[in-house]
Amino acid sequence: MELDERKIKILKAIIQTYLETGEPVGSRTISKYTDLKLSSATIRNEMADLEEMGYILQPHTSAGRIPSDKGYRFYVDQLVSEKTQEVTKMNMLMIERTDRMEKVLKQVVKILAANTNYTTMITGPRCHRNKIQFLQLSQVSEHELLVVIVTEGNMIKNKIIPVEEILENEVILNLNLLLNTSLNGLTIGDINLDIITKLKQKSGVYNTLVSDILDAVAEAVRDDEDEMEIYTSGATNIFKYPELSDSQNASKLISALEEKEELIDFVREMESNPNETGIQVYIGSESPVQTMKDCSVVTATYELGEGMKGTIGIIGPKRMDYENVMDNLKTLKAQLDSIFKKE
Repeated sequence: MELDERKIKILKAIIQTYLETGEPVGSRTISKYTDLKLSSATIRNEMADLEEMGYILQPHTSAGRIPSDKGYRFYVDQLVSEKTQEVTKMNMLMIERTDRMEKVLKQVVKILAANTNYTTMITGPRCHRNKIQFLQLSQVSEHELLVVIVTEGNMIKNKIIPVEEILENEVILNLNLLLNTSLNGLTIGDINLDIITKLKQKSGVYNTLVSDILDAVAEAVRDDEDEMEIYTSGATNIFKYPELSDSQNASKLISALEEKEELIDFVREMESNPNETGIQVYIGSESPVQTMKDCSVVTATYELGEGMKGTIGIIGPKRMDYENVMDNLKTLKAQLDSIFKKE
């Protein structure tokens, strides 16, 4: 006998129900929870075949069935295969999307510099208050556990956790179910002491491992939030304005634009103030960047949905054409929103 599609669906239903209840599963239960629309008698026949093939066991007469090691192995292999395909597909989509986004942002910042005759910058969109969408645990070696974390916006992070021994497939499967059931849709800030305590209690002897996994998830999400790509254009426009073209000041300003560390600090400073959304204007000494004390900086936040945000900035003399700059930023915000929400 071979495992056809119907047998596979019934086997999955038995395993999933048993994982949830811990009780032997009968044919009547399966008839209610599957989309097969089969009678209890037909399901009993299929369950008898699955038992003969070694995928399920009957612990005692007149009881329902429970998964065997062979059944768990089939289920886990299928689950890993499905999730690996999902993660691979998401990785490919993210690579395509990132390539396209980088090209668009580089073009946008160049056009903005040409339209305003000032220096321009734009950050790539990043997730803020990242929500966890999916976790997958896999043992990759005797002493290493791989944690794949998929967050809002289909951002994927991998973390390796050291373990003392090889974990049984059923343990990994149960930890996957426990973590996904408890954490899906939450941000790191949402994972409070009560949630952590309950997770540790439910994980029993694996509570230390669960703590390590939670630490890895938190680190991965924070790394993702901290990463920032920033693109600039029009640095030479500085020399069009005598008050900025002094050789020493211009050199410092261009260096800040090229090295980008001060720009990144500036954006983070701006993002740390939750009230500073929309268009903001920093004049002279109001700028937190020392090399921009003789400039004005106008910024705007653009949003792409799913918690994805970025910052656009225009740097010029204090006598810049503020109305033209603000009009350009408003137009650009609308265009970015239109481009990326169509994906």
